[in-house]
Amino acid sequence: MFVDFTRGALSGERYRVIVSTDIGGSDPDDFQSMVHYLLYSDLFDTEGLISSPWGAGRVKDILEVIDQYEIDYPKLRSYSSDYPTPDYLRSVTKQGALEIAPFKGYSNPTEGSEWIIRCARKDDPRTLYVLVWGLLEDLAQALHDAPDIKDKLRVYYIAGPNKKWGLNAYEYIRENFPDLWIIENNSTYRGWFVGGNQENDLGNKTFVTNHVAGHGALGNFFAKHLDGVIKMGDTPSVAYLLKGTPECPEKPSWGGSFVKVGNRPKSIYHGITTEKDTVEVFGVLELVLEGPHIDKSHDEPVFSLIVQGQEFYGYYCGQGEYRVRYMPKTTGLWNYTIKSDIPELNGLRGMFTCTEETEEGRKGNEKLYPHWWSDIIDERYAENEHKGAKTVNMWREEFLRDFQARMDRCL
Repeated sequence: MFVDFTRGALSGERYRVIVSTDIGGSDPDDFQSMVHYLLYSDLFDTEGLISSPWGAGRVKDILEVIDQYEIDYPKLRSYSSDYPTPDYLRSVTKQGALEIAPFKGYSNPTEGSEWIIRCARKDDPRTLYVLVWGLLEDLAQALHDAPDIKDKLRVYYIAGPNKKWGLNAYEYIRENFPDLWIIENNSTYRGWFVGGNQENDLGNKTFVTNHVAGHGALGNFFAKHLDGVIKMGDTPSVAYLLKGTPECPEKPSWGGSFVKVGNRPKSIYHGITTEKDTVEVFGVLELVLEGPHIDKSHDEPVFSLIVQGQEFYGYYCGQGEYRVRYMPKTTGLWNYTIKSDIPELNGLRGMFTCTEETEEGRKGNEKLYPHWWSDIIDERYAENEHKGAKTVNMWREEFLRDFQARMDRCL
């Protein structure tokens, strides 16, 4: 398939960008994606690099990549005077939320959330692209504290696992800002490392061996993560701005193609569920349980939903009502257990069935969600179970050869 790309950063358009990342926390692929971003940073006006972990990641992990960039900076600068200085990048690196938001979806302002507000309020006619590689906590906090910034934002959200852990912030945004401009990428991003042309030196391992390792400090830093195998699951958010038409998510881009949705799948159940109860894949399951009236802050978790050994916090919402949210990533039968110091809740067990996402489930009020896009669920664009992935991996040879040329700048 040939598409005449005439738009994007590689064609000379310059975008304002904030990257919000869980680098160093839940997934080491963010280190690879940050190397890639810095190699292309001469093409963007980088306004912020925010650490938004749900694990151990911190600002220091972003700074570690910038340190490698500083080593290669003289060589990169010889190719383009637009590469930002390492000190500038350090100055816009901010710490975001360290804890997952409580049930209401927001908590307290952070350095990261305040920086989003500051950047969005700049006197600049261009919109501000917020590339979310981790949790939505800082974005939700920023929108809560400064709802006036909403129309200046364009959000590309690598959801999937990140959505699972940050459901409360996600639900706050969906319920209160359904007209936010946002791409919710739950599975399309996997096309960066699944499928496509992986022959010879274009394999996930062989590409790193041949074209990344030994290519300056950044190349060696990249190659030491994930055993020198490409994942870079967050990079499609950057590639979306490199080649494509960013204001039109339906059109082809290196970061995928998406469809507008009028609803997001959600199932609310009162009481313990059974296998007859369903939720769509990447949809929100919300359990509402009854228990004793207690004197507890609504922001303090009082029970946990245990699914496949992973723990998700539940909250007391008053009047004897307890709520918890969960998002399944794959279809099939799921089992869970409730753990709590509250005897009436502790030990409760249930199950539910996760079904495929449907076109019917996406229907709704398009006036309510005028700017919300998500993965194409048509099987023709799926790579195995990964819906929409072929809209990324069809460009694999092109975007990797371009990345190869960028890595060569570090030699």
